[in-house]
Amino acid sequence: MNRNYDRPEKRLRSIVGRSARRLLSRWPIYFALGFCTCADAGPELRPPLLLEQISVPTDGELERSAAVIGEIEVENQDVFDLSDPRENNALFRLTNRLHIETRPELIVQQVLFKPGDRYSRRLLDESERLLRATRYLYDADIVPIRYANGVVDVRITTKDVWSLNPGVSYGRSGGKTTKGFELEEQNLFGRGIGLTVSYKSGIDREVRKLDYADRHLLGTRLQLLASYANNSDGSEERLALERPFYALDARWAGGAQFAQRDRIDPLYRLGEVEYQFRERSRLAEAFAGVSSGLQQGWAQRWLWGLTLDQRRFDPLSTALSTLLVPEDRDLVYPWIGWEMTQDQYDVSRNHDQIERTEDVFLGTRLQARLGYSTTALGADRNALIYRAAADRGFKLGPRATLTIASALNGRWENSHSADLLLESRARYYFEQTDRWLFFASLDTSYGDNLDLEHQVLLGGDSGLRGYPVNYQAGDKRARITVEQRYFTDWYPFRLFRVGGAIFFDAGRTWGDDPLNTPNYGVLKDVGIGLRLGNSRSGLGSIIHIDLAFPLDGPSDIDNVQFLLETRREF
Repeated sequence: MNRNYDRPEKRLRSIVGRSARRLLSRWPIYFALGFCTCADAGPELRPPLLLEQISVPTDGELERSAAVIGEIEVENQDVFDLSDPRENNALFRLTNRLHIETRPELIVQQVLFKPGDRYSRRLLDESERLLRATRYLYDADIVPIRYANGVVDVRITTKDVWSLNPGVSYGRSGGKTTKGFELEEQNLFGRGIGLTVSYKSGIDREVRKLDYADRHLLGTRLQLLASYANNSDGSEERLALERPFYALDARWAGGAQFAQRDRIDPLYRLGEVEYQFRERSRLAEAFAGVSSGLQQGWAQRWLWGLTLDQRRFDPLSTALSTLLVPEDRDLVYPWIGWEMTQDQYDVSRNHDQIERTEDVFLGTRLQARLGYSTTALGADRNALIYRAAADRGFKLGPRATLTIASALNGRWENSHSADLLLESRARYYFEQTDRWLFFASLDTSYGDNLDLEHQVLLGGDSGLRGYPVNYQAGDKRARITVEQRYFTDWYPFRLFRVGGAIFFDAGRTWGDDPLNTPNYGVLKDVGIGLRLGNSRSGLGSIIHIDLAFPLDGPSDIDNVQFLLETRREF
């Protein structure tokens, strides 16, 4: 990661007493930035360099001398860098004045060290990753700045993004249009609390939703998550309180969640809804976990819990056939889980984001969970419930990276497999230059005896950009994508980063489909796309504007598909 040390130290400003005034006064700026909240790309973090930092020993020397951490300084940079003449204008100055900065104590709460701890570069690196994972901070850098008599002072340098985002979204993919509006505050009063009110008209339903998230409840590692949605076809509620394994060396975790949902689910045939049924579900779960911490570069964890999973399905009309209605299920099962994670990461830029630090996992991560649903606990069947996942990253030379991930879910009941789904993904990145990147991906799905509500679909919303949404169906799927990506240095209005791609997609589905959808074999498309990004907000998405041209399929498919959507990745 490139780090420039040319910005003078700025004084942290107290925000106590100003929060209410700023909330009332910053509405003019919301919409100036809200309509630009399209990506996670932007300016480089520039931690200042102090003269005494020159004489600080290296990380290895500090660790070998058993240095301990002394003072922790926080340098939280504002949304715009007013020391840069290109950003020192009236609009950007007003934005900084109205922006409520992240509280320094919140930043300190998230790092994995405190005064008096032994200095560890590994803990500093992991703390950087934790800070970068938040949506209200653009980047993070932690370095030692002073050393004397076995005590080393460290500085945490972060950069805020605009956390209050009124967003208007519009998307078109595979001939279907989605639109919506949301008002999202990701860093309420600078305390890291998220509050979102949103409306979205999607492919299957209209969603009106309220979300609340406090990931540092009362200054602790507890997370409180709550949501309520009043939809056009029903409602959804969720409440969760948990302490996760927040770090590789975390020793325990625990929590509980409750969720229920009432909605109408569709079955698709050639991109159109062929049949619908109502689903009512309820999920309750409690769990606990322990770990011996990080040992020799690996963290191993054991978890156990109890899950209640109830689902009810009904036809929308008694005149419709019940053959296409899934079977009701009542699953109650205790379970045991195991995880192992390797501490191995790399830092990159211009892979899946535009001009933003990306933490790439290059280790091995394994997860497994096994439960037994029994009628003795009130279930309607005896069944083994299993879940497994594996991730692996490879550095194939100085410019190439390969990541592989797989996940398996299913049940074993009545002496046969039920609802088995194995999904795998491989992604390859080759850095031709700092701005040119070759990308290729392979995604596969293998289903066996799937529950009726679990269609394996392929179309314009799932990577086959030249075809309608949910166009092909089966219980197995494969898709490849090849892209030539280009990351420009164009930075219009100091708000947007611009990129582009030329792409080729190919894929197909096969196997069992309850609606007997006609299968057209391997379908292919080519296209060109524009990518727009903005580092100034925390919405965490990139606008994709694509033109895709189908190369196969029946003649009734449009010759050109126009796609406009937001995604988390390039």
